[in-house]
Amino acid sequence: MTMDIGLDSVVSADGTTISYRQLGSGPGLVIVHGGMCASQHYLRLAEMLADKYMVYVPDRRGRGMSGPAGNDYGMEKEIEDLAALLQKTGARYIFGHSSGGLITLEAALRLPIRKIAVYEPAVSINGSVPTAWYPKFERALRKKNPAAAIALVIKGLRVSSKLNFVPTWALACLMRLSQREEEGRELAKLVYTFPLDMSLVRAQESTYQKYRDIRTDTLLLGGNKSPAYLLDAVRIIAETVPAAKIATLPGLDHGAPNNDPGQLISDELKQFFGRQEVRVWNGEASTTT
Repeated sequence: MTMDIGLDSVVSADGTTISYRQLGSGPGLVIVHGGMCASQHYLRLAEMLADKYMVYVPDRRGRGMSGPAGNDYGMEKEIEDLAALLQKTGARYIFGHSSGGLITLEAALRLPIRKIAVYEPAVSINGSVPTAWYPKFERALRKKNPAAAIALVIKGLRVSSKLNFVPTWALACLMRLSQREEEGRELAKLVYTFPLDMSLVRAQESTYQKYRDIRTDTLLLGGNKSPAYLLDAVRIIAETVPAAKIATLPGLDHGAPNNDPGQLISDELKQFFGRQEVRVWNGEASTTT
């Protein structure tokens, strides 16, 4: 049965329209998408959660149905957008993936959130996120070659366990062929927004120690087929956030939340958001209902 999906929008602090999809019923849960993605890529996961939660999946600014990123794009704008959505919907649970996970961690420091969960947040610690590929990526964008740019992201960040052994040139050919279909054409447009995500990663380089001030109950997820630099960051953040739990999910790689979430991710999220809250004050944990 196809679930009813509503469309709505909210106006952020600077006047930018942030559009979002919503489905389900129950406590509000926001999904913050990662790079080269938009809200539609997380609908499978949203549908798995919609029996327990009212799920809101926004298009981050510059992507999908939302307004432009703007010349002063940065973490402050992402936080303002999320704040506007939380204020309108009353949602207090957030799940973030990749760069969306980075935004979620930052939001936990500033916004009225009860619980957060993140899947392999794009946190760079002492230059852990690979960047050697990035100049070639920028050249591919300047040359209007989105297929090559997509291939460089996938190979450079090693985010797909299924494509790790495909040569970059061959992967670029596959991406070019994929543009014959709507999904491939969408990806070709979204790759031009990826510098926005990389700007967030660079701006937050090696600032993870501030996450010790997060007082919300936190779940950190990773897949055992993901690259070591992402799983190392998950572990370090889990050791930094006072009320953090960590889970490594078998058979999943970095793209699992938007590509093939299955039951593992949704089950973890339902168990986590459904549990009694743990809040940490002055280093001491307490529970709330």
